[in-house]
Amino acid sequence: MEINRIFGAFIIENIMKQVLSVLLCLLCSLTLQAQDLKSLFIALPDSLSPLLTKVNREDFGDFLASDMKAEVRNRFGKTSEMTELTDDYLRLKLTSASAVEMKLLPVNDSVKVICVVHTYTAPAADSHLAFYDTAWQELPADRFLSCPEENLFYRIPQNPVQADSLKNLRSSADMYLLKAELDSGKPTLSFVYTTPDYLDKETAGKLEPYLRKTPLVYEWREGRFVPADSVH
Repeated sequence: MEINRIFGAFIIENIMKQVLSVLLCLLCSLTLQAQDLKSLFIALPDSLSPLLTKVNREDFGDFLASDMKAEVRNRFGKTSEMTELTDDYLRLKLTSASAVEMKLLPVNDSVKVICVVHTYTAPAADSHLAFYDTAWQELPADRFLSCPEENLFYRIPQNPVQADSLKNLRSSADMYLLKAELDSGKPTLSFVYTTPDYLDKETAGKLEPYLRKTPLVYEWREGRFVPADSVH
């Protein structure tokens, strides 16, 4: 009887181990399946989505999958539209004056982060960047990016008279406004200096010759955005 009892316990223990192994495999499989941006966006906590309900977020993907215009009525009864959705990128026009981009980026072989760019136009565009893990816990942004300094958008003249003129003009540009844009096809982030957009037309025109003509581009390398010039 003792042998039978021990043998029975051994059988039960092995069955339990097999069941746990299967459950762990299923859990890993579900976790991997959830690592696309559509699934992560649907799982976005309401605290991070004050304008859109979970049904709204589900509808976006369904509409795009059916080749329909992805418009929904948000919590305020206004229209929000998703204009692009891939496995690792999405773009939303939340309101007439705000948009959101998200990009799923690899930190290593098993860990990914979500970069979220909120851009507001009122009237000059200005962006706010945040980073989250795949459970939507916010992470320190400076771990993944150091935003460009304002001086990088200026071409500083060597002529003392022009340098003095630029100094006077910049005294009118008392707000540092920056528009950030993710790329749907590449792991890059572009910055455009938008401070001149809120200045009066005359001042903006005088400032224009001193400004950088192209966006500053950052590339995602080894779990961080770095200036593209520094990786070539």
